[in-house]
Amino acid sequence: MMSNMGRPRTFDRDKAIENAMYLFWQYGYESTSLSQLKAGIGNGISAPSFYAAFGSKEALFRECVQRYLSTFGKVTAFLWDNSLPPREALEKTLRNSAQMQCEDGHPSGCMVGLGALSATSAEHAAAAEPLTRSRIRTREGIAATIQRAVDSGELGKEVDVMALSTSFSTFLFGLSIQARDGATTEELNAAVSQIMRLWDASKA
Repeated sequence: MMSNMGRPRTFDRDKAIENAMYLFWQYGYESTSLSQLKAGIGNGISAPSFYAAFGSKEALFRECVQRYLSTFGKVTAFLWDNSLPPREALEKTLRNSAQMQCEDGHPSGCMVGLGALSATSAEHAAAAEPLTRSRIRTREGIAATIQRAVDSGELGKEVDVMALSTSFSTFLFGLSIQARDGATTEELNAAVSQIMRLWDASKA
């Protein structure tokens, strides 16, 4: 008989990752306590069961980041779609991000953008590293999109690609603070229209 295999988990691990992701997204890595995480999984989970399922808070956080990047974080995927004209790729990224960050059903803002503020101590730098990598990748995607526009002649050869990409990156990550402070999709979309004038002013 195989009666000594241990009790099966009494929670849905996939759903637990989702619930934990929302907690980290709302409160940040440092401010989300182990007690909050245990209480937010199923009808509650004991510390031994938590560590058996996830290993550690940091390991769970990394799983949650990957869940976020493979779902909500895909709003930036247009930056790597070379079938789109560069301007359209950037504008779609900004508008889809603005819409996602203001949607009901999950915390406002962007987990990646807000993550810059949620694990600031050296002690937690390793946990925040996947978010840092994601922000770097997004900056590189914006810069590559602008460079593609310069190379194709859509933007002038004299454009300072780094300065322009930094402007758009700063705007994109700043949407997180605006959304968290209650800005509406309409307000953020109006801001997107405004900043896209920077692109139009740089046309060849």
